[in-house]
Amino acid sequence: MNSVAASSSGVAGHGDAPARVTGAGKLRLALTVLAIVALAESIGSAKFKLGPGQVVLMPMLWALLMAAVWGVAQRRLPGALRIGTGLQSLAGALLNAALMLFVVKLSLTVGAALPMVRQAGWALFFQEFGHAFGTLALGLPLALLLGIKREAVGSTFSVGREGNIAIISEKYGMASPEGRGVLAEYITGTVLGAVFIAVLAGFIASLHIFDPRSLAMGAGVGSGSLMAAALGAISAQVPPEAVPQVTAIAAASNLLTSVAGFYFTLFLSLPACSWLYGKLEPVLGRMTRRGRQPLQESAPDMAGSAPAAHGLSLGDTALAWLVMAGGVATGNALSYKVPVLVSLEGMLVMVLIVAVAEIAKRLLPRMPLLLVLSILATVIGVPGLLPFSDAVLAFTGKLNFMAFTTPVLALAGFSVAKDLPLFRRLGWRIVVVSLTATAGTFLGATLIAEFFH
Repeated sequence: MNSVAASSSGVAGHGDAPARVTGAGKLRLALTVLAIVALAESIGSAKFKLGPGQVVLMPMLWALLMAAVWGVAQRRLPGALRIGTGLQSLAGALLNAALMLFVVKLSLTVGAALPMVRQAGWALFFQEFGHAFGTLALGLPLALLLGIKREAVGSTFSVGREGNIAIISEKYGMASPEGRGVLAEYITGTVLGAVFIAVLAGFIASLHIFDPRSLAMGAGVGSGSLMAAALGAISAQVPPEAVPQVTAIAAASNLLTSVAGFYFTLFLSLPACSWLYGKLEPVLGRMTRRGRQPLQESAPDMAGSAPAAHGLSLGDTALAWLVMAGGVATGNALSYKVPVLVSLEGMLVMVLIVAVAEIAKRLLPRMPLLLVLSILATVIGVPGLLPFSDAVLAFTGKLNFMAFTTPVLALAGFSVAKDLPLFRRLGWRIVVVSLTATAGTFLGATLIAEFFH
């Protein structure tokens, strides 16, 4: 990139560290993200029927697509609107820091839901192993046979929902192959996942080889839209009097997967997937011509261009928190009619929690930030456990969970724009692998749950 282009994008050149981005460039990126969030939330959700299921396009998807298109078209935009490759790398770095606030929201939800989890029973607990390992059992071997490299770890260790993006972001960074893999899994699941799992669940239910309660547990993959799609297909093939029970079981399973699944993937499935990749790739990855050819990066200096959240300067970390707080407040106001000041109060409480963990991380560099932050927020979120727990839940309870996803996906859209050549090269392979991983989590949980009926 020449100096003129670098100046217009707010950086010195492609692949430069985010610290070299100019202040004007950072402000332009922040305002653009907030504008995209406002536009996406104003558009709202769109629903349409497709076969036996219903596709729901949420504001987070609009934000992802708009940011990605904006980033790809940056050379055709005026300088005042341009988000060049350097700013796109900064977006990935800000995403890493912003996701820490998402982890706090998720962990506070975990703490508040612990009493419900204890009532779920052993069947719901053990079927979580199916959700945790079913994805890699089917998806990882297929990914390696298709010639996908480290992207296979990110796309098959889970179904790639928001909490799993946070795990990959903290451990590998979103500019890594694993980061691209989990984001590809997220995009595929968002666009095609509901349709796919509705067709799959309906077909499996029609075979009458599983107890409907087992199928309901399998439907709770940790995503509300995927659960609703699978549950609709299952409910259509059970007696009307069984529908309430099936619905309750699916909701409990989805809750447990959302609550415990974060820890299962963090401590079990991701380490297992990475270990299996090291063992299987030398064998399966060499069985096809494509597998013998290393997958090239879209740019040679891309890896590591976006540091982990704790690698940012204090100023950039604060910028990430401000963008996230502004995006959540905007989405909460437009889509859920929560006053902006009420949302900002809740975000301030969450920022304070993250700040405590961030300070500890800077003092103790070897401390696992994601683990400590999730445990800290979970403990705080248990009602009545600490003197201030109820107050924290009162402030943060008005922050709708989905409002967090729109600014996160807007930042992800800019981050992925610079990697689009690699996504195009992965093409249909990553779609097939992602859908296979989704099938694996549904079938794995269903099979394990069947042993209890």
